[in-house]
Amino acid sequence: MPLETDPQAKPLPARSAAEDKRGREDERASPAGASSGPHAGRNLLFLREEELRLAQDLLFFGYRDFTAGADAILAGLDMGRAHHRVLHFVGRRPGITVGDLLGILGITKQSLGRVLTPLVEDGFVTQSPGRSDRRQRLLTLTEKGAALERSLFERQRDTVMRAYREAGPQAVDGFRRVMRGLMGPEARAALERLEAGPGPEAGR
Repeated sequence: MPLETDPQAKPLPARSAAEDKRGREDERASPAGASSGPHAGRNLLFLREEELRLAQDLLFFGYRDFTAGADAILAGLDMGRAHHRVLHFVGRRPGITVGDLLGILGITKQSLGRVLTPLVEDGFVTQSPGRSDRRQRLLTLTEKGAALERSLFERQRDTVMRAYREAGPQAVDGFRRVMRGLMGPEARAALERLEAGPGPEAGR
């Protein structure tokens, strides 16, 4: 059944006159049946509830199997996904402050402490004071921590690589757009900081 005529369809927000004009121009400029590019799907006025529920199913099952391999490694070390998240983001930004890590993870200091303390005590993460503000605690992976983070990454890398190859380059770009679209402003800002590279304290 066409999406536009589905009786269970949920209307999307109305477009402005300028958006309508751009949409018509995009449709005229695109070959018949083309669906790639940043404006793909603009002519769809409705999305069925079942399609939105399918998106939730895809996110659930995709995340379940994406994390399965890493979960198995972590379980052997009596760790879980919370430990993995700390290892991942400390590895992504060596010298990250505890405050910045809290902002990324969106958890309380107490919750982070329950995860970070054993990682420090077991020699996976080191803490050092900031150069400009000695009250800051800067986090860096030890050699042991970096080796563990690398093994977790490689397990998940294989899963992502297989999915990207099966989907093709256009789908990869679409996936990135959808995932960014799911993020709120704070998450997007955190992602941009990660993409910008290590913080200024990283060279300590």
